[in-house]
Amino acid sequence: MLDIKKIKDEFKLAVKITLILGVLFYILNGNYTVKPLFISLGVSALYSFGLGFGQGLLNDFLSVKWDWVKETNKRVWVGIIVTVLYTVPVILIIHYVLFIKIQGENIDEFFKFPMIWRHIFWMIFSFGISAFLHARGFMFEWKNSIKQESTQQQIVAKTESAKFETLKSQIDPHFLFNSLNVLTSLISENPKQAERFTTKLSKVYRYVLEQRNKELIPIEEELKFARTYMELLQMRFEDALEFKISEKIPNSDLKIVPLSLQLLLENAVKHNVVSTSKPLCISIFEENGFLKISNNLNPKEAIGKGTKVGLQNIADRYGLISKETIRIENNNKTFTVSLPLLKKSSNIMKVTDNNFENSSYVRAVERVEKIKEFYKNVVSYCVFIPVLIIINLRFSPGFHWFWFPMAGWGIGLLFHALEAYGYNIVLGKDWEEKKIKELMDKDKF
Repeated sequence: MLDIKKIKDEFKLAVKITLILGVLFYILNGNYTVKPLFISLGVSALYSFGLGFGQGLLNDFLSVKWDWVKETNKRVWVGIIVTVLYTVPVILIIHYVLFIKIQGENIDEFFKFPMIWRHIFWMIFSFGISAFLHARGFMFEWKNSIKQESTQQQIVAKTESAKFETLKSQIDPHFLFNSLNVLTSLISENPKQAERFTTKLSKVYRYVLEQRNKELIPIEEELKFARTYMELLQMRFEDALEFKISEKIPNSDLKIVPLSLQLLLENAVKHNVVSTSKPLCISIFEENGFLKISNNLNPKEAIGKGTKVGLQNIADRYGLISKETIRIENNNKTFTVSLPLLKKSSNIMKVTDNNFENSSYVRAVERVEKIKEFYKNVVSYCVFIPVLIIINLRFSPGFHWFWFPMAGWGIGLLFHALEAYGYNIVLGKDWEEKKIKELMDKDKF
């Protein structure tokens, strides 16, 4: 289904074409009075909306049915067939209304010279406009595909960075040293508590290993992990650490960046005094579409200014997958980080080799540049050839010399298309896949 925005865009484009062609016809007509101007605009509107607007909607509909990037070959051939089936009868209908009904010409001359030349001219001109519209749609889809690929690669990079930071903090010698000290004391003092401590510690590590490759996870899983992690810290600090975590979240479909709570909880313990006289109180709760992690402030004097690497990493990952951003509030009494709760997760493109990633991107950029040049050539062809035809038919109708530049330029355009698309349109998808494999083997991927 076409959305309202696309229909409005096609309507605006048809209006622009109407004005351009109307002014062109008016100039070539030579009678610079008001009435011919309105007649030229009316005729131009008839063609622009009958052909341009109709073909624009048709092109958008086909793009919804067949993706330009994933189903290029099928999209091209269906576009050609449907365009021809639409354009030919529409032009004949427009000419019948314009020349037979409005201008009163003889119906017997409708399929005779010179009327037939009018049909052919407008068919060629219409096919040119259609080629431009299809080319424009392909370029938009291709650019979006390249942009999404680049964004997905950035997501992979940020995810890997976050995974590294999380594992580094978990395996940090200071963290392990403290955990082992607690475990050692518990073994002699309270064996059952030591067993519980070991179980929760293993759960923490297992969760890190399970979730590290995910982009988003359900909020309930992250909260369950946060409880386990906080219980582990509470065994270490006992009464010096208090925490409160919401039992339920209104919408269980909401998602969050994995291991973000671990980073925030670890930061709270790292940067604040945790003692019986100055207990650290941490609260995790949902409010207005955000998961808030709040703690009272008792800054450690010896630790110095924090690097905020963890916070920046979380912020960057949210920025890549959502328009929502994290919020940080510090009123010198409490420190609160608000994490957006998301409903959807985009698919991460798994990239296993940076060389493949970079080389593929470079080749894609080079191909896009070739396609851009081809489309510029198509636009120039669609603009100048009709002008030459109009000049020829008006000033020297006895000799149709416009066929020579049309054919010569058209052949050049054909070779340009084959160069831009790498012969994919002619030889088909199987050849394209074979060629890609050859490039991959050549680059030793």
